[in-house]
Amino acid sequence: MTLSFSDTYRLNNGIEMPKHGFGVYKLTDEKRMRTALETAAEVGYRLFDTASFYHNEKQLGDFFQSSGLNRNDFFVTTKMWNNEQGYDETLRAFEQSQKKLQLDQVDLYLVHWPKQDTFFETWRAVEKLYDEGLVRAIGVSNFEAHHLDRLRKNANVLPVIDQVETHPYFPNHLLHRYLEELHIVHQAWSPLGRGSVLKEPTLINLGQKHGKTPAQIVLRWHLQNDISIIPKSETPARIKENAAIYDFALDDKDMHQLDRLNTGERVSHAPDVMYIRSEV
Repeated sequence: MTLSFSDTYRLNNGIEMPKHGFGVYKLTDEKRMRTALETAAEVGYRLFDTASFYHNEKQLGDFFQSSGLNRNDFFVTTKMWNNEQGYDETLRAFEQSQKKLQLDQVDLYLVHWPKQDTFFETWRAVEKLYDEGLVRAIGVSNFEAHHLDRLRKNANVLPVIDQVETHPYFPNHLLHRYLEELHIVHQAWSPLGRGSVLKEPTLINLGQKHGKTPAQIVLRWHLQNDISIIPKSETPARIKENAAIYDFALDDKDMHQLDRLNTGERVSHAPDVMYIRSEV
């Protein structure tokens, strides 16, 4: 399979989004984040994923202002947190995110978790932002198939992506097939399972076979499964390593070995747990 760092998805509303992005979750130290972002941009990352909950939208916006990057050359995703959901609350949350990011238009705005009591009001607000051109695309995060089924009954605009926990221990195969049917991109957060999978002998052996690290093997596995990835790191060497996955390919036997690592174990909350915890 031929893949390139510059590969993009054409989302279901027609815009292009890089397949391989850079996540900034837990990057809050200003100096370290700046170094990480400079390294990511130098390596070639052009998709940057943040959220209001990450408390670093301002640092990301400052970086864009001083980086010298052309606005058309980078793609920004952000999300509203659970206590920012609801119609008016979402509009206010977006206004704050937009101000911190210092952007006239955000590329992709996501509902961070499905929330029972404000489910449709939040999506109506997100659709309003899209209709007004303040965002180029809208999507969701941590939505299961039944959440998407519920959303589709009243939505005027379908999400372009669903950003969900996905890694070899929890590959989310059934949801992946469902998203394919709806032409919604499957994007993996925590594509390395927060590092939990990296000591697996299978990954170590495949790394030795291909001259790659276990992390590089996992990230390549995602891409060959047509899953978008947003790995995060604040370490320059690791940032470069996570991008160096386009000079080899996993064969069918390799892919099958990785598929057999599926344990069904998550590293975070199941969406329905957060779905019920509406006060969070």
